[in-house]
Amino acid sequence: MTMYDKLINKEATMSVVGLGYVGLPIALAFAKHVRVIGFDINTERIEMMKQRIDPSEELEAADFDGCDITFSANPEDLKKAHFHIVAVPTPINPSNQPDLTPLLGASRTVGQALKAGDYVVYESTVYPGCTEEDCVPVLEAVSGLKFGTDFKVGYSPERINPGDKVNTIETIVKVVSGSDEESTDAIAKTYDLVVKAGTHRASSIKVAEASKIIENTQRDVNIALINELSIIFDRIGINTYEVLEAAGTKWNFLKFSPGLVGGHCIGIDPYYLTWKSSKLGYHARVINSGRYVNDAMGAHVGKQTVKRMLELGKNPLESKVLVMGLTFKEDVSDIRNTKVVDVIRELESYNIAVDVVDPMANPAQVKHEYDLDLVSEPKANGYDAVIVAVNHEPYRNFKEADFEALMRDDKGVLVDLKGLFRNHIQRLSYWSL
Repeated sequence: MTMYDKLINKEATMSVVGLGYVGLPIALAFAKHVRVIGFDINTERIEMMKQRIDPSEELEAADFDGCDITFSANPEDLKKAHFHIVAVPTPINPSNQPDLTPLLGASRTVGQALKAGDYVVYESTVYPGCTEEDCVPVLEAVSGLKFGTDFKVGYSPERINPGDKVNTIETIVKVVSGSDEESTDAIAKTYDLVVKAGTHRASSIKVAEASKIIENTQRDVNIALINELSIIFDRIGINTYEVLEAAGTKWNFLKFSPGLVGGHCIGIDPYYLTWKSSKLGYHARVINSGRYVNDAMGAHVGKQTVKRMLELGKNPLESKVLVMGLTFKEDVSDIRNTKVVDVIRELESYNIAVDVVDPMANPAQVKHEYDLDLVSEPKANGYDAVIVAVNHEPYRNFKEADFEALMRDDKGVLVDLKGLFRNHIQRLSYWSL
């Protein structure tokens, strides 16, 4: 009997290690078909999930219905599982190099529970070769088992898009790979249980790893080009969005927009690829250049805000700015690697007082992560400039009068990063990327 048959007959159990934005949706999706152990080292998050609460605020209580799942923070419970999915974060360190601490830690935890015949499938975004060269040796060392002989490994990159209710686990084709033909087949059939769009069987684990990392690298480089164009067009004196609308009338024009590139994917994954490239003796010029442009955009926005305040005769030392939105993306609560913080730090470097408001972000998490205090409500007539940094739903219906009510006087500056209010602002000083 194959591993797939054992899972669907509930003669084998699946574990999902890491229950964040990626892991929890996967665990619940599988738990409607097979027996699942949902594991996370954060006991507070585990207790919330036991109460049918998603700590990431992406899922509803109803999404837990009909799920054969046990939530646990006890590594001993993983010994009951036979098919392990690892979905932990893969961040970078302050030097923009891969930080494999969570991934290798999860590998050690799974290794302690590994038995002969078990499968381990990684979903975390990594550079090509990481699964076999970094993770497998940990599994072998901790378990005392032999890769290929005693246990099998696969890689199936996550394609979760936070806040997206259309492109979901079910509707996005899943890339799958295994360490041999048998494991690839079993892993593909297992994911076919929950992915209606089907699976794509990559020829090797390295190919699957590379396919994921270039998805985000491609977007990063394209956005960097548009960001650079926005800087050029601003100096020329024309609006970037108007240029993009005109160019977009051609059928093969790629439609990207300028903006801050943060979050746990696009702003991080390219560094994994450039690190691997440098280890192989090649400096990735295009990818690194794109990262440089995108990483500098927060400071650019801050400088442009100050410039327009100065043009209106405002003294930065006596000014106050409101930043609307802190999360890395609209309508999500995720603050990881948000580049809005770079805008705030740039303003603070001019000794400008800054208030930050965000209806989606958790104030305690913001304080812990960035040492910033969110204000519950902006002050009427309290600001010299307002920056709409993230287009959360509550902000989208704002009118010019709403922004004017926030300004200290009739010489306020409105910075609209995504051009949402373009052509609707007549009296305030307006700027967008």
